[in-house]
Amino acid sequence: MSTGRAAVVTGIGSYVPPNVVTNDDLAARLDTSDAWIRSRTGIAERYVVSPGTSTGDLAVEAGLRALKSAGDEQVGAVVLATTTPDQPCPATAPQVAARLGLGQVPAFDVAAVCSGFLYGLASAAGLIAAGIADRVLLIAADAFTTIIDPEDRSTAVIFADGAGAVVLRAGTADEPGAIGPLVLGSDGELSHLIEVPAGGSRQRSTDRPVAPEDHYFRMLGRDTYRHAVEHMTTVSTEAAERAGWQLGDIDRFVAHQANARILQAVSDRLGIPAGRQLSNIARVGNTGAASIPLLLAEATAEGRLATGHRVLLTAFGGGLSWGATTVIWPELQII
Repeated sequence: MSTGRAAVVTGIGSYVPPNVVTNDDLAARLDTSDAWIRSRTGIAERYVVSPGTSTGDLAVEAGLRALKSAGDEQVGAVVLATTTPDQPCPATAPQVAARLGLGQVPAFDVAAVCSGFLYGLASAAGLIAAGIADRVLLIAADAFTTIIDPEDRSTAVIFADGAGAVVLRAGTADEPGAIGPLVLGSDGELSHLIEVPAGGSRQRSTDRPVAPEDHYFRMLGRDTYRHAVEHMTTVSTEAAERAGWQLGDIDRFVAHQANARILQAVSDRLGIPAGRQLSNIARVGNTGAASIPLLLAEATAEGRLATGHRVLLTAFGGGLSWGATTVIWPELQII
């Protein structure tokens, strides 16, 4: 039964692995250049995991920081948004919860690719609204470079690794930090635009040989660009309307850090001026589900995102999937 409770952000944390890969590093082994990468993606460098480091490792680090930021290292549930779980079975979230010392709390993974954080927000908010948990740790983490073909110039220059997390508590819809109306959508008829063809039950249930490249992430960039711009624009407008906001009311726009061209196109369509757009893609690349919370944590720490700012969040990813929501940014401690 719904209790009418809202999910309120009370802690935030992020983590990126220590290894930095620059555009020049990639140009040394791929047919590309720093200028080519910057002009098409806006990325200058990115962080990548070391051999043996997993998504779960990233998630634990970000989760620990979010719990400390919240000032209370106990929660009633853990939700992990990821496309790169530590293994196909079981889910990674229970292991993360155990490593964080959270006991036998409910924990599960959410798979919505780069829309994972927003789908995770919906899941966490539902747990709180239903009275299943008073506090939820939501982590979005991806070790995307583990599923990227290192020789594929179209993806190897874009994707990177990282994690971001928020702690959500039960509260009221009118207080700072309350998650506003969530608008989500999907289109499975276009799932082929963003996929890893092999490794699932569809491929495993056949006896056909598998090409090595089918185990890697692939994306049809031109079509993906068009749908990303269209859906993030539409869903952002709807989320703002449901919150009772005009687009001109938005102080900060936080979109999934897909690439600089997509971010600018969506901002232009929404009429959001450059000074209100938050971005860190030049420094961290596209970190999948982690990109929004990682950016929120970084911008808060740097003062680019301040208490009272009206924030519009939006994302687009495989599925196809997309989503948006609003939040008035609360006062948070950054660890």
